[in-house]
Amino acid sequence: MRIDRRLILSFGVAAIMSVAATESYSDETCNSPYMSGLIKGQEDFVHVWTLGVSGMGDGSDKLVTIDANPASKTYGKVIDKVSVGGMGEAHHMGFTDDRKYLWAGGLDDSKIYVFDVGTIPSHPKLVKTIDNLPAQTRYAGPHTFYALPGRMLIGNLSNVADKGGVTGMAVYNNKGDFVAKYDMPTSAIRDIKGDGYGYDIAVNPAKNTLLTSSFTGWNNYMRSLGEVVKDPEAMKHFGNTMVVWNLKTMEPEQILAVPGAPLEIRWALPAGQNWAITAAALTSQLWLVKRDGQGRWQAKDVAAIGDPAKIPLPVDISITADAKGLWVNTFMDGTTRYFDLTDPEHPRQTYAKHTGSQVNMVSQSWDGRRVYITSSLLSKWDKTGKDNEQFLRAFHWDGHELTPAFAVDFTKEQLGRPHHMKFTANPQRLVSLTAASTR
Repeated sequence: MRIDRRLILSFGVAAIMSVAATESYSDETCNSPYMSGLIKGQEDFVHVWTLGVSGMGDGSDKLVTIDANPASKTYGKVIDKVSVGGMGEAHHMGFTDDRKYLWAGGLDDSKIYVFDVGTIPSHPKLVKTIDNLPAQTRYAGPHTFYALPGRMLIGNLSNVADKGGVTGMAVYNNKGDFVAKYDMPTSAIRDIKGDGYGYDIAVNPAKNTLLTSSFTGWNNYMRSLGEVVKDPEAMKHFGNTMVVWNLKTMEPEQILAVPGAPLEIRWALPAGQNWAITAAALTSQLWLVKRDGQGRWQAKDVAAIGDPAKIPLPVDISITADAKGLWVNTFMDGTTRYFDLTDPEHPRQTYAKHTGSQVNMVSQSWDGRRVYITSSLLSKWDKTGKDNEQFLRAFHWDGHELTPAFAVDFTKEQLGRPHHMKFTANPQRLVSLTAASTR
C-alpha cells in the first residue's frame, strides 16, 4: 500500500528555515518537517515520557509535565503527571502534524498512548490507547513516532514471532486507525544485504527521501546490558545498516553499511544542505550520509566520539538549526559533547561536560540557547547503585559553556526513570508554519 502524494509537501524543510530566519522559534530540531504550530519564543513546558519503577510512586509509566518558562512562578517544577496504568517500558514519543496530540509508546508491551497536549498544554490528557500494533503488523516495540500529513509513521524495534530485531514501519491516521505497514528489507539491494532491523526515522522532503536506522530486538533491549555485552551471540544481533527509502512510494532504494547500531538520524535543516548525520552506538562513530557525484547516497564515518575503545555509548544527538553544530550524549561516561559541523566531512569536538552519572536524551531549543538532558536509557540498561541517577537537567548555552538552569530529581519526586522529552507552549504563542514561512 502506498502513501498518498499529499505527504510530499513542497515547503518541508525550506519553510522551517524561512521561519527560523525571520524570528526566534523554540522547537527541537529533530521534529518532523511536517509539524505545524511552531513555538514563538521561549517554550513553556517540557513533557517527559517516564518509565515506571516498581515501588516508586504509583509504579506506572507516565507523562510528566515540567514548567520551563523562567517568567513562571512554578519554573523548573513538576506541574502535572498522567499515569497510563502499567509498566510497558516507556521510551519515545512524537507530535501529530497539527501538534495537538503527542503519541508515546512502550517498548515492552507495544502499547501506544495518545495525549491531548494542544487543549491545555500544562495539563495533558490521555485520550486514546492503541493496543493493536502487534495484531495488525506482527511488529513489536514501537519506537519512533514521526508526523506525516494526517498520519503517524511509527518505526519499530522488534517482532512478535521471535522477538528479534527484524521489524518494519507502521502507518496510522491521526485518529489512531491502522493504515499500512512496511517491512524493513532483509534481501540485498545493490549488493548490500538488509538486516531487517529498525530504529529511527527521518525525512528530507526536498529529496523525497526517508532514512531509517537500526538497533536490536526485544531479546536484547529487555535484558541486562551487562549480560548482553558478555554474550557473543547476543552481540551479533545488532543492526549494521541504514535504509534509504523513496518517500512517495515507501519502497527501499538503497541499503547503506553502517556498522555498530546507528541510532538517531538528524538531517541538516538549511535549504540546499541535503545531508544527514547519525551516531553508531557500539563503535562510537559519527557517520555522514550524503549523495555522491553520481547521485547515490553514501555513508562514511567522519569522527570518533570520545575514546571508542572505552565504549562511551553515544545514545542521542541534537543538531543545531543552522546545521553547524551537534550535541552528543554518551551514556557510559555521562558526558555531553558539542561538535563543530561547519565542515560536516570533518566534525570537531569543541566542548565537553560531565552532566551526570548516566545521560541519555538531549534536546536543544531551536534558538540554541537552552539544552535539556535526561538520564534513563532502558530499565534493564540503566546503571545501579549511586550511579542510578534519574533526572531532567536544563542548561543555558552561550556558545561557550553549559550553565545549570534547573533540575528535577525524578527519584526524589517518586516519578520513575525519565526518557524522552518534547516542548509545548500556550496556544497563543504557537504560529502556523505556512503563515510564518510567507512573512
